[in-house]
Amino acid sequence: MQPFTLLIKPSGSECNVDCKYCFYKCRAPEVGQGRQRMSYEVLEKLVKDYMELRFPLAGFAWQGGEPTLMGVEFYEKAVELQKKYGAPGQEVGNSLQTNAILLNEKWCRFLHEAKVLVGVSIDGPKEMHDYYRLDHSGGGTFDRVMRAIENCKQYEVEFNTLTLLNHRNAEHPDEVFDFLTGLGVRFVQFIPCVELDPATGQVADFSITPAQYSSFLCRLFDRWYEYGPTKLSIRNFDSILSYCVTGRHTICTFDKQCSQYVVVEHTGDCFTCDFFVEPKWRLGNIFETPIQELAASSKKKAFARAKQNLCNKCLVCRHLALCRGGCMKDRAPFDKDNFGRESYFCETYQRFFDYAMPRFSQIAAQISAAAGAGTRRFA
Repeated sequence: MQPFTLLIKPSGSECNVDCKYCFYKCRAPEVGQGRQRMSYEVLEKLVKDYMELRFPLAGFAWQGGEPTLMGVEFYEKAVELQKKYGAPGQEVGNSLQTNAILLNEKWCRFLHEAKVLVGVSIDGPKEMHDYYRLDHSGGGTFDRVMRAIENCKQYEVEFNTLTLLNHRNAEHPDEVFDFLTGLGVRFVQFIPCVELDPATGQVADFSITPAQYSSFLCRLFDRWYEYGPTKLSIRNFDSILSYCVTGRHTICTFDKQCSQYVVVEHTGDCFTCDFFVEPKWRLGNIFETPIQELAASSKKKAFARAKQNLCNKCLVCRHLALCRGGCMKDRAPFDKDNFGRESYFCETYQRFFDYAMPRFSQIAAQISAAAGAGTRRFA
């Protein structure tokens, strides 16, 4: 079967910070409320069944909520189980997306020894990060995140950054770029924030606007181009370069189908996508149905094919082959059952592709000429 990655939520939506724009804490009660923790029974079943699929690379992406709430011992057990059930020569990749607050010496020693790739959520300099990324007492978290980053550096933990673009930090692309490159990271990713205010049914005031996003991307591209594309990997840009070189995207945002991973909740329930962890898109439970059957189920396939339900504007767009209508979550912010709507970020992508594609093509040609299409890692 086609290999897939696991996106695992071992602590569900529980978190030790209270980000004002978080979408995951407002899930349906049927999915999980209150204290949420994955048991060792669920963990072993999950690891055993997935490793025994014998994919050349078994990918475990641990997310939340806040996955470090499980404690180091949980992940030590996960690594132990991966070794127990893996086959000789089978490669395992573990990644941990975290707010980083709990990453002390003990954590960092484990992460280094286990070769876990850490994604640190940080929204830019202190005044930008602390505007929305607050703890449950209303205090900022920036200083604690920066201490964790220093711990990662001290103990040689491989880490990258994830920045959620909202209506404040999106206004300052130069400051955000300078801050992130100043951390010494070589891989960064940016996710646009657009959520509805449940009280009004309209786009929440913390959301980035399409015009803001396009301006940010265009300026970010200029800075990246000047900085050196081989010196800094930006996830969306890498995917576009991959498309230019190989004809294939590396992220689901611009891919033809949404089928790259399966979400596993703390209970063993599986879902199609972490933006759609809701009863309608529940695939089943790993104790009831083998995970390979869940990944190949008719519901999973229907969700994957839904991305091809494009509006007329997409069908005649000059960027259709590159964009594929964008992320389904952004097509239907007002109606999650209507994947055929125009993307909220349609204006964004049209402007950005018009602006940047000639230089993307130039960079791709240089990569192919200098080193061959297969030598750059499209992360």
